[in-house]
Amino acid sequence: MENTRTPAKDWPLGNILWFAVLVWFSSSLLSQSAYMAVHGLPYDAVSMLKSLGPVYYFVVLLELGMWVGLVAVGWRKLRRPRTNSPATPALPA
Repeated sequence: MENTRTPAKDWPLGNILWFAVLVWFSSSLLSQSAYMAVHGLPYDAVSMLKSLGPVYYFVVLLELGMWVGLVAVGWRKLRRPRTNSPATPALPA
């Protein structure tokens, strides 16, 4: 039997974005749990950011930019008109 479906050559941007969000969330969760295992308390995010000094503002702007980008991509995806395309029929053998 022939394989009538060819794999996509590139991943859609939406999939890559969701993988990035999943990796970010998982790494934050693992990092927080490791910190709590060692110190017994969760991160104090404010004191950690203040310890960066003047780089603090750049980090905050970078994170805000990432959130704005995530919301913009999500909004664009929700506002895109939905079209129903007919399923591709299988080729006869």
